[in-house]
Amino acid sequence: MKLIEGETGKSYIVESMELPVQTGRRLEALGMTEGTQVTVMNRKKRGALIIKVRGTRFAIGKSIGENIEIRGEEQL
Repeated sequence: MKLIEGETGKSYIVESMELPVQTGRRLEALGMTEGTQVTVMNRKKRGALIIKVRGTRFAIGKSIGENIEIRGEEQL
């Protein structure tokens, strides 16, 4: 499923990211790589997400969230 479809308050594992090179590198620099745990903290009206990755909270836009594939933690 896509990160944009994640439920608030739940944690997921990043499976893949199909993003432009610059955006992908920026997320990797922030610690978001394949296999990383991501928690959806909040959802904004226009589709932006507040997520928590490795103890840091940041916002990602709808277009980025639609290109990050995740799976639930229970599916490990």
